[in-house]
Amino acid sequence: FFFHQFPFNFLRYFLMAIRAQFENSNEIGVFSLLTNTYALVAIGGSENFYSVFEQELADHIPVVHCSIAGCRFVGRVCVGNRRGLLVPSTCTDTELQHLRNSLPDSVVIQRIEERLSALGNCIVCNDHVALIHTDIDRETEDIISDVLGVEVFRQTIAGNALVGSYCKITNSGGLVHPRTTVEDLEELSSLLQVPLVAGTVNRGSDVLGAGLVCNDWAAFCGLDTTSTEISVIEGIFKLGGAGTSRIVQDMRQSLIDSLT
Repeated sequence: FFFHQFPFNFLRYFLMAIRAQFENSNEIGVFSLLTNTYALVAIGGSENFYSVFEQELADHIPVVHCSIAGCRFVGRVCVGNRRGLLVPSTCTDTELQHLRNSLPDSVVIQRIEERLSALGNCIVCNDHVALIHTDIDRETEDIISDVLGVEVFRQTIAGNALVGSYCKITNSGGLVHPRTTVEDLEELSSLLQVPLVAGTVNRGSDVLGAGLVCNDWAAFCGLDTTSTEISVIEGIFKLGGAGTSRIVQDMRQSLIDSLT
């Protein structure tokens, strides 16, 4: 009865983390990048994927179709926040110009000469702090700090150097690898100055960067993501309204227990 009385758009208010799929792949973070001022989505593929993003975001921020070095894994080779966007040296001049034409003038776009060119796997950031791979060049570290306007820390997540793959943060909170120890969680939380929780996406996947994209007011995750995982995501990123935090408290422990 309830579903017949209210339109779908009204119901969506209650579920701010939205499931999506790119050509039968749940790793949507590989094919998209989301910040508070723009979204990048891989060119080609299914229009259904773009329509999910555009329906939620197009009224607020530009949703840009693009490729990097002719490839579609834009989410894994780029990293950005509301101030800037970093792209690898393999990004062509044409692609770079397309991004400059499409993104707001306030966003600084910088091409980086870096051996670890999958920047999205090696860097995770919000608008204030960035965690980076321990082996990234010192020069690259300075560029990250200048272009994104953030404080930079070399870190690992649960022993993994690929911080961008195993951690996802916004200005409201962060989700980290499920096997992160309590001590590491506290250390990372004090560095980032946001609350953190260990969790998964896509029915138990610990590769959070590939399965989830989010900003301060929206999140998209793979189609396999369970309702428990979505509740944890909405709670830590403060997306789902007042009722969500209670649900998270009830469910978070059961999620962690099932992984240990």
